[in-house]
Amino acid sequence: MIKIYRPTTPSRRKTSIVITKELTKKRPEKSLIKIKKKKSGRSYGKITIRHRGGEEKRFYRIIDFKRNKFDMEATVIALEYDPNRSAWIALLEYEDKEKRYIIAPNELKVGDKIISSKSQIEIKVGNCLPLKYIPTGIFIYNIELQPEKGGEIVRSAGTTTFIQSIEGKYAQLKMPSKEIRLVLKECLATIGQVSNLDHNNIRIGKAGRKRHIGIRPGVRGKAMNPVDHPHGGGEGNCPIGLKHPKTPWGKPALGVKTRNKKKWNNKLIIQRRKK
Repeated sequence: MIKIYRPTTPSRRKTSIVITKELTKKRPEKSLIKIKKKKSGRSYGKITIRHRGGEEKRFYRIIDFKRNKFDMEATVIALEYDPNRSAWIALLEYEDKEKRYIIAPNELKVGDKIISSKSQIEIKVGNCLPLKYIPTGIFIYNIELQPEKGGEIVRSAGTTTFIQSIEGKYAQLKMPSKEIRLVLKECLATIGQVSNLDHNNIRIGKAGRKRHIGIRPGVRGKAMNPVDHPHGGGEGNCPIGLKHPKTPWGKPALGVKTRNKKKWNNKLIIQRRKK
């Protein structure tokens, strides 16, 4: 559910947040957290991603993307907020008292029992099993691209996908981006839709919130000097004067395909995502 603030100040106008009444635990599990160091968009001291820096201090929650504790029932003991991702997370306790975090599916509640297995099990929200045992049309998320590597796709808030068909050793999936691709049917997937469906309806509302997230201000290229950007220079407010937009380093930008034509998994993509 979305809460919209009253416009008591200019920065409050049109600002909104997600109400977190369904979450049951405020502090993370101490055994499942580690220090998250700030990198500010840098790799080996060099800026690789511009306009990053600041952000709130936070712990990283260790998430079990592999779901490799097979054929042992787990109980959901808490639903929590994770500052490192858009979805909620669920704290599981297995029969041997081990605790793990997973990405929480929508409609999962405290007290529910879920299980992960490499064999055929009940099709139930939160259960994890290979694609070959999941019927077509069932919503799934947290899907592996290679067996035993852990879920890599369909993990952000509100996303889901489904199996269109299974032919040979591959399952055909229709992704949230409308891309249709093949994935090995031995790969694991979790039943359900990722939680926090209202995430895309949030309006940041003010620059300060963006700084808390870790995004610094970006400057338009046309507002720069010619030495700083290909769009720079000119007298007053004028167009970029080029056939197509460019990056600060002179490469084509905005709509130009940059994917390697020889990438090994191109053959697994049946239909590209639509613009």
